[in-house]
Amino acid sequence: MRALRLAALATLVLGCTPPKDAPPPKSTLVIGLDVSGSFRKGGHFDDAIDFASLYIYAHMKGIDGMRQPSDVFVGTMGGQKTGEAKTFHPIQDLTGKSPAQIAASLRAWFPEDDPITDYNAFFERISVHVQRQNLGLAPLSIVMFSDGVPDMPGVQGEELYRRINMTPLEYLSRSVTVRLLYASPRVAQRWEKHVPRKRVRLWTQDADVMQGWRRHVLSSVRPEQQDSLWSWMKNVVDFRVRRGKVI
Repeated sequence: MRALRLAALATLVLGCTPPKDAPPPKSTLVIGLDVSGSFRKGGHFDDAIDFASLYIYAHMKGIDGMRQPSDVFVGTMGGQKTGEAKTFHPIQDLTGKSPAQIAASLRAWFPEDDPITDYNAFFERISVHVQRQNLGLAPLSIVMFSDGVPDMPGVQGEELYRRINMTPLEYLSRSVTVRLLYASPRVAQRWEKHVPRKRVRLWTQDADVMQGWRRHVLSSVRPEQQDSLWSWMKNVVDFRVRRGKVI
């Protein structure tokens, strides 16, 4: 009888194990690029584009166990006026490209300098896009390359961050994580302390820390073999974030 139970359990476990050539579990990755004049002139824009290209490449390939998204979208945060909708480029526009080619595409797609950085319009656009594509059941990861400073006429200080509206993201998926990369320590702290949220997980990483990725790149080594870089990326950027309420 015990042997029969063990055999049945083994069959159940094997039956639940996906085949090696099975596609990755459903998940969505949204990349947001800050193309405002302030971020471009702040000294971190080119570094952010170069890192973003490696980040996208590593996740699309599932390198070193990184979550391989089934859908990827790339867009910008802001525009010429508040509330302006922006185009999202889909995964098909990136498939088969090297990191250098992805970086070149990002620069070609978004050559403009937006005078306004509008995170609320960006989040609203993500919500519309995810619902339209029927991606609501898949975990959602939003990675923003930005200095983190919103533009709201007549609003200053901590109130700027209290008016950032993550409500469109709250119940968009069973798991929503927002990562803000390249902010200053002060701005990152304001996001963590003052941006209202309930279910959305938030992770920030300072610009000075982000620039450290270049120390882990080995020259004349293929991207798939950049083990030190991928380890740094997983521990510094893709850190597992716990949910924390800010109301």
